[in-house]
Amino acid sequence: MRVIWYFDFVSPFAYLQWPKVKALAAEREVTLRPFLLGALFKQMDFRAPFEYARKRTAVYRLSVWRAREQGRELIYPPAHPFNPNPALRLCVAAGSTVAAVDTIFDWIWTQGRAADTAEAIEPLAEKLGFDDVALVLADAAVKAELRANFDQAIADEVFAVPTLAVGDELFWGDDAHAFALAYLDNPGLMQEPQMRRLMDLPLGI
Repeated sequence: MRVIWYFDFVSPFAYLQWPKVKALAAEREVTLRPFLLGALFKQMDFRAPFEYARKRTAVYRLSVWRAREQGRELIYPPAHPFNPNPALRLCVAAGSTVAAVDTIFDWIWTQGRAADTAEAIEPLAEKLGFDDVALVLADAAVKAELRANFDQAIADEVFAVPTLAVGDELFWGDDAHAFALAYLDNPGLMQEPQMRRLMDLPLGI
């Protein structure tokens, strides 16, 4: 089955899931597909969690706590949410490889560095082998590929990040990772009676 990881660097929960996805990618082929989450929310006419003050604080605290539980460092960048386009385009320009994704996540979420302007990511771009970051970010082919990633996310009915698409099934969030692995090991999981019933469960209100 195909395995695709849809993500945006703006998501702290994508950062939390990343080590698990990286481990999975070491065992089998995983397509890493960065795309702009904000554009998805706009298309869905959906208000992001960060638009609610109490929810914003709750989400931030939860992500920091979960990182501690995993024994990892998680430092929020100078502002959040931020414009992730520069980081996303840089990732695409670098081939969306495991090494590139790893380096960008480390910059934003382990070091807590800004990644929302060409100037902010200039040292990051140099780490990835690019001398002219402005040229990279303006590259029409890079923009087209990032747009294609978004279009594929829409076609796959992705509704949030991070999402693992395994075959035709979607597993949303870091906390669904074990569920995705269970499905990979047992594709018949979704055919169990209780799972099938949930597909057609009527709305009660």
